[in-house]
Amino acid sequence: MAILGALNPMLTVGLNGDKAWRLDDYVKRDGYSALKKILAGKMPQDQVINEVKKSVLRGRGGAGFPTGLKWSFMPRAFSGDKYLVCNSDEGEPGTFKDRDILLFNPHSVIEGMIIAAYAMGAARGYNYIHGEVWEVYTRFEEALDEALAAGLLGKNILGSGFDFELFAHHGYGAYICGEETALLESIEGKKGQPRFKPPFPASFGLYGKPTTINNTETFAAIPLIMNLGGEAYLESGKANNGGTKLFSVSGHVNRPGNYEIPLGTPFPILLEMAGGMRGGRELKGCIPGGSSSPVVPASIMMDCTMDYDSISKAGSMLGSGAVIVMDETTCMVKALERLSFFYYEESCGQCTPCREGTNWLYRIVHRIENGQGRADDLDLLGSVTTNIMGRTICALGDAASMPVQSFVKHFRDEFAYHIEHKKCLVPPDIQRAGSGFFKATV
Repeated sequence: MAILGALNPMLTVGLNGDKAWRLDDYVKRDGYSALKKILAGKMPQDQVINEVKKSVLRGRGGAGFPTGLKWSFMPRAFSGDKYLVCNSDEGEPGTFKDRDILLFNPHSVIEGMIIAAYAMGAARGYNYIHGEVWEVYTRFEEALDEALAAGLLGKNILGSGFDFELFAHHGYGAYICGEETALLESIEGKKGQPRFKPPFPASFGLYGKPTTINNTETFAAIPLIMNLGGEAYLESGKANNGGTKLFSVSGHVNRPGNYEIPLGTPFPILLEMAGGMRGGRELKGCIPGGSSSPVVPASIMMDCTMDYDSISKAGSMLGSGAVIVMDETTCMVKALERLSFFYYEESCGQCTPCREGTNWLYRIVHRIENGQGRADDLDLLGSVTTNIMGRTICALGDAASMPVQSFVKHFRDEFAYHIEHKKCLVPPDIQRAGSGFFKATV
């Protein structure tokens, strides 16, 4: 069971029973009060967007783009259909926060989407839910039925004259559909492959109409922002990193789970919340933002705070907030082999550098791990990543390359040892003591 903090009452869910996600329970936690205030007072759209801008809420799906700024890109004078899309295609290894929000607090996402639709003048929305978590899809459908029955969705919401329809859309487990334009292609019934940009979704999105796409956690934060005010929300985090964030902590910790903390919280505090290192072992490295973010060695990670700017200065990304903790029993070559295989499997194949390059990355790391490494393999890995990055339609090529670069940079001695001695620097019995990290958690 995930562990959520008590800092954001709109994200916090009671672990006191299976019915805590129901509409009645959400209303008891001030649910839909922000929406009622906005609609009853006929709050101007610009005012809603400005509050989100003041909060400095940054996209919680990975890119960290300012949410209020993204909302302002939607054309006001456009007279046709406009769409709102929630990206719940949570496929990044190590990430499991969005599915818990949808399971235990789905109405926070629904309310956030209704407010966003009001602010941008969208009459229809979709929540694209990852295909391998069917329970989440059915739970969200039930929540939609509750909201519709209560007059919170559909025509003339709460007698305000505002109309908004919201639908759940079931994806089918393709990692690439987490990329926003591939997601749009999938909703349209086509193969989930990224589009060229520009044009961007705000001008040419779903069905060729203006569209805004945000992450599940991003929408879930909107009701609290509107209730507290943007400036108060910002103050609960740190400058340029407003509010709280959910972190999915996995790996060699005693209590894996989801933890909600203010942005800017020191990493050692988050590690302590997760029960500390399992077995009392030493931290070796950490992937702070999901498998696509560069690994950070312990010596740097222990001095980081959990926010976009600090993690960026450490040479990585906050990303989706998936914190993968690795102790000294971890073979970094084996860990990278598993990650490289994932990106090789998940490339959609549209771009040659990614289609061919991810294959090469996996093959090279695989042979190093299996005692067949060559003297020039580390230089070859650097050459392949350089020829992938920045040469693909979407960021999957970069996502496959950055872990390779960082693992080799920070743990080069392990890779060199594998190549020279045809075996792992971490003895097999020590690896077994760590319970096979990547076999268990990726």
